[in-house]
Amino acid sequence: MSGVLSTLPKDYGYVILVGSASYVMVYYLAVNVSRARRKYGVEYPAMYSDSHQLFNCVQRAHQNTLESYPPFLFFLAMSGLRFPRASAACGAVWILSRLSFARGYYSGDPKKRLRGAYGYPAILGLFGMTIFCAARQLEWV
Repeated sequence: MSGVLSTLPKDYGYVILVGSASYVMVYYLAVNVSRARRKYGVEYPAMYSDSHQLFNCVQRAHQNTLESYPPFLFFLAMSGLRFPRASAACGAVWILSRLSFARGYYSGDPKKRLRGAYGYPAILGLFGMTIFCAARQLEWV
């Protein structure tokens, strides 16, 4: 294989798989919002409901994930260039933590969303590896 992909580390395939899995996770959360819309009668374009707290919990779980999704993808892609296996592992942990976060939120008790807090070290790990990659590229280290 020639071209750009041939210049990537061999194990970068793991990063690509984790990035793809993250899309499946985000799609799953979106489907849950659609189901909750039907269940609680929350019509578009309303983002939230004044009368159905459980709908709001499902919506917030998805929205909160979307708020952190672009940085996650950037950090995963960039850190994976130098640390493909570690980045893929951190990415997989982050995905699982977002599912735990959503499941806790879906309970109707927003405090249970903290069950997904184990993803914070994973995203910080991706961030740290990304900064290290930038420092190496700039020959600061």
